Amino acid sequence: MKTFQVISPVDGSVYLEREYVTASHIETVLTTAKAAQKAWKAVPLSERIAICERAVAYFIEHADAIGTELTWQMGRPIAYTPNEIRRGFQERARYMMQSAIGALSDVPVSEKEGFQRFIRREALGTVFVVAPWNYPYLTSVNVVIPALLAGNTVILKHAQQTPLCAERYAEAFKAAGLPEGVFQYIHTTHDYVARIIADSRVDFVAFTGSVSGGHAVQRAAAERFIATGLELGGKDPAYVRADGNVAFAVENLVDGALFNSGQSCCGIERIYVHEKVYDEFVHGAVDLVNKYILGNPFDAGTHLGPMVRTSAAEFVREQIREAVSQGADVLIDHSLFPSNQVGTPYLAPQLLVNVNHSMRIMTEETFGPAVGIMKVSSDEEAIALMNDSDYGLTASVWTGDADAALFIGNQIETGTWFMNRC
Repeated sequence: MKTFQVISPVDGSVYLEREYVTASHIETVLTTAKAAQKAWKAVPLSERIAICERAVAYFIEHADAIGTELTWQMGRPIAYTPNEIRRGFQERARYMMQSAIGALSDVPVSEKEGFQRFIRREALGTVFVVAPWNYPYLTSVNVVIPALLAGNTVILKHAQQTPLCAERYAEAFKAAGLPEGVFQYIHTTHDYVARIIADSRVDFVAFTGSVSGGHAVQRAAAERFIATGLELGGKDPAYVRADGNVAFAVENLVDGALFNSGQSCCGIERIYVHEKVYDEFVHGAVDLVNKYILGNPFDAGTHLGPMVRTSAAEFVREQIREAVSQGADVLIDHSLFPSNQVGTPYLAPQLLVNVNHSMRIMTEETFGPAVGIMKVSSDEEAIALMNDSDYGLTASVWTGDADAALFIGNQIETGTWFMNRC
């Protein structure tokens, strides 16, 4: 049986090893999920909610241990990893459980004599979830919990860098009393993922990951007439207007660009600043970034741990080198970050100026702790630059004028638009 190893970015050690499931095991998983769903959808919603509540309680009880193993798997500092469970994961799960009764109830429609009419929301069947490593619980909970609440069965395939996350879900649901077969997980290859998506026993696919991965999911589902939910890459812009609170924008945009070592699909990847406050913003950003600590993620004072793997760090380094060769200037002296080492996943943060849209650092996803800052002279110029992108996940404006924020937001091609947050 084939196996795979999880290499910890913390120290390059083999953190754990797991076996890939066999084709016969996948067949059993699909058959079991289909059979279990018939009984599960008949379970009263109140009981489904109670089971999910108990599963969430399990996660909260074990948040410190989960945070520790998550740091080993993907490198985020221990100061932050337990909070993925205690804050984001818990908040989202509880919101969905509290919303379930209203969201899943029959929808009345206009009366018509001789008819009783309503719209009923039915479970789809089996939901296949393909989850990423960068926020492995925060992203997967968005699908796992609502799918189960709606009466679906769930098969979870987690990223090979974070397989323990899938196993933790299984432990939590077992402790919560979820009937056997309603939630299952598999460790498998990309080829088998495509086969599973193409299988008639899968009724919906939720994927969070790269753009290329999204294309692969769409191709696999193309013959099926099933829906897919895809949350892919980003190159999220921010615009600081002349009337914005510069200190507040600096604090939040630096955090938005560097948190999780920049490994967030909705992280800030390009910043446009009005010329009237440009110098103030740049000076503030440099001062703040220089206070960050890059190092061992198990040290309580560390802000930035290693990126997930050396190749990811080298990709960011190459984007920076290329931008500099095209005329960009770097503002952060990497000698201030002793842990920064070429050939390792430990990468110091970087701010770049004198950038433009001929550079990959401003147009292609970086997914690391580096961000370009451009000076603009008007709202119109900022809007044009923000929309000059193949991506459209989130965007933000930093201003004291809510009407201006709405006016600009109506012209930005993005899924989510923020004022004074990211």
